[in-house]
Amino acid sequence: MRAHTVHAVIAVKGLELAKTRLADRLPAAARARLVLAMLTDTVTAAAAGGVGAVTVVTPDATVAATARELGAHVLPDPAAGLNAALSAGAAAARATGPVDVLALQADLPALRPSEVRHLLAVAPARGRALVRDHTGEGTAALLARAETAALDPRFGPDSAVRHLGSGAVEPTGSWPGLRLDVDTAADLSAAVTLGVGRATAAVLDDLPWPVHRDVTCGAAPGHTCAG
Repeated sequence: MRAHTVHAVIAVKGLELAKTRLADRLPAAARARLVLAMLTDTVTAAAAGGVGAVTVVTPDATVAATARELGAHVLPDPAAGLNAALSAGAAAARATGPVDVLALQADLPALRPSEVRHLLAVAPARGRALVRDHTGEGTAALLARAETAALDPRFGPDSAVRHLGSGAVEPTGSWPGLRLDVDTAADLSAAVTLGVGRATAAVLDDLPWPVHRDVTCGAAPGHTCAG
């Protein structure tokens, strides 16, 4: 597969709403920094893993500026929810021709380029494919092949079942970094153990985050354990 035929779409809400489930551990400004860092590591890993272009859909000017610095396209959020944002991003990606569209969560700090490459290699050549998140209930990634399928995102509660029910298939792969979107303190600690990207590690080194930093994560190139 040629890299330029894969276009990733990522939706990011306003930073004032960032990671509220971490509010008991981190103040709003620190959570905003963490969101930007995780987005940076997600986009960086996707680009290194065979994605030829990235579109970030967001209503937030700071997120948009970060995305542009990473070389991503930016699309204003249609303010109709996550699925509408991803659909708008997919439509924009395909406006100039057929491409595979890969919808990714924005908070995958332990994502490895090799995981993206493997997913693109093993997913069926037609239709849609999903990757469950680490809970088994949500969706970490949704792939729609060029010319054969609309993205048709159905994120939200029990999205894995809803995507499967709408015809998406589930390819086989472990992909721990791809599956680990960060919503809770436990998620973030698990990501640190796997090995987070450089941007996330730098932010965590500068924050009062209560994680064990003396860990061996077997980090891939471009990733490191925090601390």
